Amino acid sequence: MPVRLQDVLKHPTLTPAEPVIRAAAGIAAETQLRWIHSSEVLDIAPLLGGGELLLTGGQALVLASDERRTGYIRELAERGVAALAIETGTDLPSIPSSMISAAESAGLPLIELRKTVPFVGVMEAINSLLVSESAGQLQQADQASHAMAVELAHGGSLDRILAVLAEATGSEVVLTSTAGITLASALPADGVAGSGTVEPDDAASEDRGKVIHVDVPVRGVPAARLALHVRGEADVNLARTAGSRSVDILALALLQRMPPGLKEMAGTALIRAVDSGTQNWRLQQLAPAAGIPSAAQLVAVVVRSSGTQQLRMAVEQLLVRGAHQGASYADNAELLVLTVLRSGSPGEDRNGIIAGLRSLAAPEGTVSAVGPIASGITAAHWSLTQARLTLELAADAEAARPGVRQGGTVLDAQDFAVERLAVQSMDESQREDFITQQLGAIIDHDAQRRSVLVETLGVWLDSGCNTAQAARELHVERQSMHQRLQRIFSLCGGDPRGTGSLAALHLATRLVRLPRPATRNHN
Repeated sequence: MPVRLQDVLKHPTLTPAEPVIRAAAGIAAETQLRWIHSSEVLDIAPLLGGGELLLTGGQALVLASDERRTGYIRELAERGVAALAIETGTDLPSIPSSMISAAESAGLPLIELRKTVPFVGVMEAINSLLVSESAGQLQQADQASHAMAVELAHGGSLDRILAVLAEATGSEVVLTSTAGITLASALPADGVAGSGTVEPDDAASEDRGKVIHVDVPVRGVPAARLALHVRGEADVNLARTAGSRSVDILALALLQRMPPGLKEMAGTALIRAVDSGTQNWRLQQLAPAAGIPSAAQLVAVVVRSSGTQQLRMAVEQLLVRGAHQGASYADNAELLVLTVLRSGSPGEDRNGIIAGLRSLAAPEGTVSAVGPIASGITAAHWSLTQARLTLELAADAEAARPGVRQGGTVLDAQDFAVERLAVQSMDESQREDFITQQLGAIIDHDAQRRSVLVETLGVWLDSGCNTAQAARELHVERQSMHQRLQRIFSLCGGDPRGTGSLAALHLATRLVRLPRPATRNHN
């Protein structure tokens, strides 16, 4: 029997917290739980699978802006989280009214925990109940998946395949294309025909938590979306599990009925040809077939991740939303993408793509690089190699300037233009000699005094010689910063501002962050 939110709120481990429902109380009684999780991270939504009761102590909410707090609510609701419980107390005396309003609008049950309880004890006790429930759901989901596979093997239509899923989950099931066209639908045996579409915004507020969406890729390309509208007392978590287990079967069914078209196959062939550096005539032949004008301005993107297939779908959806033409190819842990920039403002367009990539949810450790703008398909190989070189440089550099965002680390090859030029124009010995000529005395000083003057000089130069900003980045007092700079100037022959040595020093501080062949012997 499904574990419901109202039962959990009455559990002996949680009642000492004196829980009170502050928003969406009308659906709390029927809300089913899949898991209980605790986190103080506001960007947790992409890491959740839906159906969770999320517990938080509210520490991060105290420091967050009102906009971020309401955004947090919306993100959890969009992810399908079952409910959010916030502990109030000294730091957070009450739940902000804006969060309550946002939760009510989103249909997300919001609970105030008025007393402190050990979250670990709550999770251990209740998750043990949920684990037992999950085992039965997995078994039923696997049985449904097997029955769908049998229907597929016997040549059943998409409607008949979905009928198996609908009956197993007690849900109205609809499969739509990425363009929103209904491909197939089914009702449980005792169901009543509906509109043929399932959208949570069209449902009554009490049913918002009962619509499950699952993306269905074909060969890594987003092809369709499965929606399960769970009816009455049916098990929401069973529907969620069975829907996820049905993806491979539905992908095979779509592949049989919707084989990859010429454009998709040409796109794959084009990227593989670009990657291998094939002859220009072949690229010009493949590009139009892939929907990419031969003379278009474009950029290459390289993504390294443990979840390239999942990210391929997300990246392609991002490009579709931005009306970008392009092609993608996933090979093991690397995803390669070519994206056409719209004419008029290619630089701004490229910046928009970088911002979009940084907004995507991605597995931990994901790192991406966006290459420089290439003029025409024959220059695409260069953009791709520069993106890869950026990844190599950033991996060993002292720090990658773009920070880790929700979408992992996204690097802009333009931020590494100097380093790219240097490593392609100078060998290791030449780079080492140049560093020694420009920074030798400062490097020796750091080695002998255990100081950080090279780092200080690099931060100061990166800031445009802004002493106040550099002091903030280094977390030192301005007076200490001035003293460091005076010492640096005495070691490098004077204040470099207004002289030809400024650019040389800046280049040297950037090169010194790259891997060096051997550590100098400082005596």
